[in-house]
Amino acid sequence: MKPTSNDFQQPAGVEICEVGPRDGLQNHPTLLGVRDRIELVERLSRTGVPRLETTSFVNERRVPAMAGADEVAKGLARSPGLRRAALVLNERGYERLAAADLDEVHVAFAASEELNRRNQNASPAQSCAAALAIVERAHADGRSASVTIAAAFGCPFEGVVDPGVVLDYAARVIDGGADEVVFADTIGVGVPAQVRRLVAGGRACGGRVGVHLHNTRNTGYANAYAALEAGAQLLDASIGGLGGCPFSPGATGNIATEDLVYLLHGEGVSTGIDLDALIEVSIWLEGVLGTDLPGQLHRAGGFPPPVMTTASRGSKR
Repeated sequence: MKPTSNDFQQPAGVEICEVGPRDGLQNHPTLLGVRDRIELVERLSRTGVPRLETTSFVNERRVPAMAGADEVAKGLARSPGLRRAALVLNERGYERLAAADLDEVHVAFAASEELNRRNQNASPAQSCAAALAIVERAHADGRSASVTIAAAFGCPFEGVVDPGVVLDYAARVIDGGADEVVFADTIGVGVPAQVRRLVAGGRACGGRVGVHLHNTRNTGYANAYAALEAGAQLLDASIGGLGGCPFSPGATGNIATEDLVYLLHGEGVSTGIDLDALIEVSIWLEGVLGTDLPGQLHRAGGFPPPVMTTASRGSKR
């Protein structure tokens, strides 16, 4: 059938950032050790994901799942074509990242006062300024720097967040030199109209824009599609749909990387990611965690299904 003017237009430069080893694991009741977390990163690195958030350099007492972040980061081998990142919240976190020689830094702060004070003990304006100081330092060291605005679609404590406030912070981030700004739906309350407004507003500021989506209310994939239509250049996702924020009551998993890739490939959007390899990582991770993952595709499989061989029949678990 001939395409019409309303057909989906493939966006240029869309990237997937896999955040499972950080955001996926940070709130999970099963705490994985350093060796398992390194293996998770290594397995994901073989799927073709272009960017991978490997860990976060935060206070281990507050986020026990990220204990041993230095050992995880230093234990990773380089993989051609893969940019290895980690989350930091302050200068001390950046120093740990630099010592581990990772490729890029991710910095985050919340758009809402209450969530940011609970998470970082500072106002959003103070945290924004601190984030931009880290951006400047990262660039001086030859690293790229991405800034995420959390609770961009809603706050668990304050409710609705004014999009004008969010876009004001986005403008500050872009003007401050960040390589990209990412709008995070931390508690999964956003809908496509909100996504389109923030992505379009961020692009109007002249910067590279991404979204970080949670599927708490089953709108995550619709929101991802809306973000692409609005010109987003980056989509965060987590293997198997793992995720949640320790400081945000009710926050559940991210959109699942393999489910998102299936959607994108079906729409003709090239990702460079091996979907079958992603599914295998999810199946492996279920076994390591001893629990079902919330994603769908690793249970249903891709379509059309791959030809089953004698060897592959016994390798699913």
